Order: sequence, then C-alpha cells, then structure tokens
Amino acid sequence: MKKLAVKIGKVTLKNPLICGSGEHFIDPSGVKKALNAGTGAVIIKSVNESEAAKEQLAKTDYALLDSNFNRLDWDFNPPRDASLFNRSGLYPGSFDDWLEFAAKMDRLAAEKDAYCIASLIPASIEKLVEYAKKVEEAGIRILEVNVGAPHGDEAAKGAILLEKEASHIKTIVSKVRGAVNIPLWIKLTGQSQNIPAMVKSARDGGADAVTLMGRYMAFIPDLETGKPMLGTHAAFGGPWALPLTCHWLVKSREKIGTNYPMMATNGARDGHDIIRFMLSGASAVQMTTAVFTAGYDVIDKSLRQLEEYLDKKNMTATDLIGLAADQVKTYAEQENNENYWRGFVPD
Repeated sequence: MKKLAVKIGKVTLKNPLICGSGEHFIDPSGVKKALNAGTGAVIIKSVNESEAAKEQLAKTDYALLDSNFNRLDWDFNPPRDASLFNRSGLYPGSFDDWLEFAAKMDRLAAEKDAYCIASLIPASIEKLVEYAKKVEEAGIRILEVNVGAPHGDEAAKGAILLEKEASHIKTIVSKVRGAVNIPLWIKLTGQSQNIPAMVKSARDGGADAVTLMGRYMAFIPDLETGKPMLGTHAAFGGPWALPLTCHWLVKSREKIGTNYPMMATNGARDGHDIIRFMLSGASAVQMTTAVFTAGYDVIDKSLRQLEEYLDKKNMTATDLIGLAADQVKTYAEQENNENYWRGFVPD
C-alpha cells in the first residue's frame, strides 16, 4: 500500500521492512519465503573472494540467550528479549554461482514489486571494485557494501575487512562509486564512537544511503564449564541494542541533515521496533535476527503492526522519519525540577 512506501535515494520500496543478509538467504527457498511474506527487499548472503571467509561458514555456531545469559532452545519461538551470540561466515560457493543466484532472485523480486540486493564484504578493495562491476553487469538493481561486518577482527587474516576510520570509508566508497552507477548502500560498524563522521564520509564518497549499524563483538563466559561460550569472541545483538542504534541515527541526522537516507539495523523484533527506528531518523529497517530465529511470519506480523499504527495516527511511513529525532533537546534545555531526583533514591 502507498502509505507504507518509502524512498531510499532514487529507490522506492513498497514498505520499509528489509530482510538483512544472513544464513537463511544462502538458498533460494529462504529468499522466496521472505518475498512471499511481503518484505520490501531481501539482502542476499554476503560474498567476497576470500577462501577463508567461505570456510568460516563451516565453523559457525549460534546461541540464543536470555537476559541472564542462559542458553535458550532454538525452537523458532524465542522470547522478545532473546539476544543472538554467534560466529558466521560468507557465502560458501563461488562468486560466479553467487552472482547467478543473486541476479535470478532480483528478477523474481521485481515480479513482486520488491528487490533482492547484492551484498559484498570487502577483503581487498581491488576485488571489491571488480565484483561491484560484475554485480551491475548482471542486472542486479542495488548493491550493498558492508564495511562493518562485526567478525572482521576475529576472522582469519585477509578474510573480512572491518573499517572503522571515516577517511578510509570515503576512499572505499569513492572507488566503488566510480565503478558503478546502480544505487550503492553502505553498511557501517557499531564498533566506533565516530559513527556520524563515518556516515558523512560514506555520503561524501557517493553512497546513496547508509545502514546503522553492525552488531557488537562480545565475550561471554559459561558459568557451568568455566570456558568461553562458543569457544570464542562472537557477534552479539538483541533488542537491547535498539536504543544504541537510535542514538546514532539521531546524532548522524544532526550532522548530515534531514535529507540523506539512513537505514537501521540491530534490535528490531517487530513492527513497533521498525516505528521506533523510523522516528529516530531511519527511512527503512533491516530485520535479520528476528527472521533468522523466529521465521518468516515475523515479516507479515511486523507489517501489520506498522500499518495498524499508521492507520491509528493517520500517517504514512514517510511521515514517521525523524519525527522524534527532530524534537530532541539537550540536558540544558530541560525544565528545572528541584529535588525531583529524591523520589528515585532508595531509603
């Protein structure tokens, strides 16, 4: 429906729910289920040229955790507060196989007024540029370059580039932008305190939009065994991360203005979370863990919640973008309320 439609640069999505890249989009079956459920776009499982990144997929492990860091059953019915702790890898086949798959899925998506988006994670910039050209030549309509994959520092050397320097991001984006004309989206890390500068650098390098932000690296000891859970550091995300992403959306909007499209990820579990992200300045929202751990019904449920909210408020999805962000005040602008704090002090 038109009230759900949003614009990301020159691209119009039929709704702001994007299924983010993950293991469930390595095969056509998952992509088709997401498209049939009504998502505006699916981001295909990421690829690069590194054999180590492919091999890493065989060493993946996943843990759903409750708020006490206890492991939950993987039964596709997680509680809302569940967090995902995991290792991951990239698409396990050849780049040519991936490209054929991605192009075929984007043609299928077009029949449903949706998109399947190619996702590249750099290992080397030269190969990134080469692969970006091939993505465009294959007819794929949108390219995402993920320079913020959380596993970068823990993966084998040369497998995944994790970029945290704003100036380097501008250089990377500029080289890709110089090679292709299709819409270019850049996904950024959350492992930085300089995120607004990274957003600006991506924009200045020629990115049509950015996504904030990749999950965090974490370490969790297992109380029963005394060993590291999963044996390693691993990426960690959950609903607790939503306010952190919202904070950086607002701060980035303050730096670059209201007209540059940003997308949100890390923390959305339903349609109400999509709304929270959009009120903070996101034009669309990538849902990854929610679909991966609870199944494709999450898509339909979230879109219904979003539509019901818009009906109740007599708004469109576009009306939501930045509504709360543009009303934020500083501490100094708050009203004085002397001794108010005493009501919060325990006896």
